[in-house]
Amino acid sequence: MNNRKGLVALSPLFVLIVFIIVFTVYSVDKTESEPNLSLSVAFMISSIYAIIISGGLPVRKRIDTYSKGAGATNLMLMLWIYVLAGAFASSAKQMGAIDATVNLALQLLPANLLLPGLFLAACFISVSIGTSVGTVVALVPIAAGISHSTAFNPALMTAVIVGGAYFGDNLSFISDTTVVATQTQECKMSDKFRANLRIVAPAAVMVLILYSVLGKDIDSPTSVAAVEYLKVTPYLVVLATAVAGMNVMAVLTLGLALCGLIGIIDGDYNVYGWFAAMGDGVLGMGELVIIAMMAGGMLEIIRRNGGIDFIIDKLTARISSKRGAEFSIAALVSLVNVCTANNTVAILTVGNISKRIGDRFGVDKRKAASILDTFSCCVQGLLPYGVQMLLAAGLSGLNPIQILPYLFYPMAIGVASLLSIAFRYPKKYS
Repeated sequence: MNNRKGLVALSPLFVLIVFIIVFTVYSVDKTESEPNLSLSVAFMISSIYAIIISGGLPVRKRIDTYSKGAGATNLMLMLWIYVLAGAFASSAKQMGAIDATVNLALQLLPANLLLPGLFLAACFISVSIGTSVGTVVALVPIAAGISHSTAFNPALMTAVIVGGAYFGDNLSFISDTTVVATQTQECKMSDKFRANLRIVAPAAVMVLILYSVLGKDIDSPTSVAAVEYLKVTPYLVVLATAVAGMNVMAVLTLGLALCGLIGIIDGDYNVYGWFAAMGDGVLGMGELVIIAMMAGGMLEIIRRNGGIDFIIDKLTARISSKRGAEFSIAALVSLVNVCTANNTVAILTVGNISKRIGDRFGVDKRKAASILDTFSCCVQGLLPYGVQMLLAAGLSGLNPIQILPYLFYPMAIGVASLLSIAFRYPKKYS
């Protein structure tokens, strides 16, 4: 594929990035009287542009391609999770589960340790369940509630959870990214874990220290209500069943049923009130569902027009050293992740190519698997249209752009991984 054709194939992504930058700058400088800019508009314009530039095909065919991406199986699974998460969060809020859990957290942790405490909780849960999505679903509503109770920055509090969620996504033995990375590079999970931990552990420690500093001035609430332990039950069950390995949709369904049962018994709402709460939660996720579908459609057109193949061809053309090979693997998985908005799919897409590059230039299999997993988690964690970010935004009532500047952990593991390649660290794996 020639340069012009490849750049045209990728151009919808450039259009989207320009809009995201404009929206970010606008959101910083705007006054309260000005309207908010919606990411859905950025994706709509980028999607229309993607369909227009897909030459050589009838318009109906282009729209069919777009619709196939918007309705892809793995994307639809995420959308059902959005729907259930919205229904669960809203019904839990209406019956007091979030307030009760927040009060429990405020009683257990001093105010100045709330940020590092939430980060450690997110790290532990994500390692235990192996999924960033499950961690976000379980902890973001609690973090948002604590933010409200302490009058602390909700975007930073939400970002703490999203960052911790990627700790486990990157390192857990049952994370799909770990499984795919080790399988494509043909190395043991335990070996990859040891190599990966040496790279990201310094980043995790530094971020934990940063959260301790940023959280030292959090004001304790003037009064914390007594904990209604029965109402904490839905969240405890959600956490326990997620850690036990239950499917995230089953976990949310169980939590939803418990919220309804406890809320009706306790008199917080009747059956119709519960249904209304669920309906409000589902509707609250509406824009995020639309954004996710438009992102899937646009990215499918980019893939079908050869955008991903163009990236792979360009990045593998001029490799001449082991360090260059590792940088190429990192760049490959990062750029493909931007184009797919799914870190597991990105690793699957470039895994075999990365294996061939690694074998040719003598890259350690454990280091290659770590690079694939870490960079995919770094990029996925920073994508405003990634499923985790959209879910966190919906559950906290924020815009993804508001959360983005505070995602210190995904940024930190990206920097740590770049330094590990540049300075050949860890020596044992370099």
